[in-house]
Amino acid sequence: MSFGKLSRQTMGVCYYPEHWPEDRWPIDAKMMRDAGITHVRIGEFAWSLMEPNPGQYDWGWLDRAFQALALQGLKIVLGTPTATPPKWLVDEMPDLLPIGRDGRVRGFGSRRHYCFSHHGYRTECARITEALAKRYGNHEALVAWQTDNEYGCHDTTYSYSPAALAGFRAWLVERYGDIAALNAAWGTVFWSMVYRSFDEIELPSGTVTTPAPAHSLDFRRYSSDQVVAFNQIQTEIIRRNSPGRAIAHNFMGKYTDFDHYAVSKDLDIASWDAYPLGFLEREIGDDALAERYTGVGDPDFDAFHHDLYRSCGQLRNGKDQGRWWIMEQQPPGPLNWGKYNPAPKPGAGRLWVWEAFAAGAEVVCYFRWRQPSFAQEQMHEGLLLPDGRTNYGYELCKQISSELDALQCAPASDRSSVALVFDYESIWSLDVLKPSQDMNHFDAVMRTYRALRRAGVNVDIIPPEPEAVAGRKLVLLPTLVNISAELVTALQQSHAVVLAGPLTGSKGKSLNIADSLPPGHLRSMIDIAVRRVESRRPSLPYVLRNGGNFVGWLEEVIVEPDVEIIEKLDDGRPAVLKQGQTIYVAGMGDDVAMDRIVRATLDLAGVEWFDLPTDIRLRDNGPMRFIFNYGSATLDLKSLFNGHDVASGSLEMRSCDVTILRTNKATQHL
Repeated sequence: MSFGKLSRQTMGVCYYPEHWPEDRWPIDAKMMRDAGITHVRIGEFAWSLMEPNPGQYDWGWLDRAFQALALQGLKIVLGTPTATPPKWLVDEMPDLLPIGRDGRVRGFGSRRHYCFSHHGYRTECARITEALAKRYGNHEALVAWQTDNEYGCHDTTYSYSPAALAGFRAWLVERYGDIAALNAAWGTVFWSMVYRSFDEIELPSGTVTTPAPAHSLDFRRYSSDQVVAFNQIQTEIIRRNSPGRAIAHNFMGKYTDFDHYAVSKDLDIASWDAYPLGFLEREIGDDALAERYTGVGDPDFDAFHHDLYRSCGQLRNGKDQGRWWIMEQQPPGPLNWGKYNPAPKPGAGRLWVWEAFAAGAEVVCYFRWRQPSFAQEQMHEGLLLPDGRTNYGYELCKQISSELDALQCAPASDRSSVALVFDYESIWSLDVLKPSQDMNHFDAVMRTYRALRRAGVNVDIIPPEPEAVAGRKLVLLPTLVNISAELVTALQQSHAVVLAGPLTGSKGKSLNIADSLPPGHLRSMIDIAVRRVESRRPSLPYVLRNGGNFVGWLEEVIVEPDVEIIEKLDDGRPAVLKQGQTIYVAGMGDDVAMDRIVRATLDLAGVEWFDLPTDIRLRDNGPMRFIFNYGSATLDLKSLFNGHDVASGSLEMRSCDVTILRTNKATQHL
């Protein structure tokens, strides 16, 4: 059996055999096969069943679950159960529980009740992972692993426990070497915060007002490193005991408390959990957008994460072997955790899956197989009803599996000439030293990404690393707070057009203002200096002469003679500046402004773009062009895509339709 990258895209499902009678398992397995499902994730929440008492393993039920699935030819993805330490372990080791910023212990009774810094708990996780890997690591049905489950979910990356304090102090010693270096980096002379030793340092919580910004930023870096270390323990054990099997972790949407790029370097597959309607209600923060796309989801939010995690999936294996999955896909039904939980519009569930496949996903796994009739997630719809009969999602899974069989799509994605830099440290920096209530890196990146999507442009989301910009025509840097000299050199050598947003290069590693004034190292590419920054209410925008506004944020810049002012505010102040191939935007543009600025930059870079209707999105992948209608109206796109062969669907697109065209374009796979 081959355990490498899949030759064709396929469907999967998340299954909890322990929730149902054993005589049902063979029935479920056959129904999965009949629906076209090939991959089944199990086990990630079952520690108390695998080890009901300390050191007493019970593998019988799991052996039989493996057997039931394997008899139908299903491929198993096995989760390590470390997201849910059992009660007996918590009682033996109560200090493994995380402590919130408010000083309260976050106790047993749900999930994710552990502190990443606790070395005793890490030892227990290594023990159960090794026992599991030795038992099943070479099972013929096992094709992949999932470490833990949704690292950081329910705000659990940061713990303010004694274990975290001890770990943070040791991390600081390794980072700074001596206390004088730390005092200099943190600026502790300010407000008389000077430390005499590392033992005097506390965690950044409980202070009268804000702690030193560099103190808070370093704690975020430390906490992210603990997630990386925790995950690495499991991946090393699995690789020793289960050779050849891929290792994944299921990341989340708009979760930024740790560096996903860093965790992904120890994974073979980056996966994420996609819930379009839950995200629309909980994460977007735009009532008009939420109302417009109720029942279908934000046209760009999930697509952004597809592109982000595709990039994460390339970090271990290199450009030619990048792998990414959807480990949990919302079925075509309501959820249990959104602010509101509407039913999807007809066709929306199919659109979500094809968006993922168009972005190169190998496997899309529905969450979950059967809706539970008990416990916390009983209102979360599955492919089966609580009584075991098929629901809408089961029939949709059969339909998509049939479509995949007909198209025989390979799980690949074109390398884009356009790269958008997304940086976790910039998120932490702007959270720690917030210059405006409404200014944040995620929003800035999404504004830029949306403008690219509205123009029908494929885009790669990349980390701020020099090797990632090579060979690009256009690199976009929205609010890259600390831009390194090495990245600037790589940008210059790439000869790409560079579009930088406000706050780029504004800070150093310790959140100090750049010595040469912002944009810091980027000044070698565009000779401007930010003199002043201001922010004001979104209801008081800065009006641009060419149309649209800057919203909430403006930088006043000193412009040297070689720099061209290409856009101004209505009061005459510089707004968009250009020198050579570098453009700097001194404010946060609204949709009208971003569309104009991004499309002009695409023209400068020689990148083709489309003037798409508002609700239409497209993605090119090799010889295929995928078109999605997120709107409510039927649209005739024949004039826009005249001459293309229709592989599936129609160019007269109804709401939630997916159309696939053949472009006969050469493929440059990542």
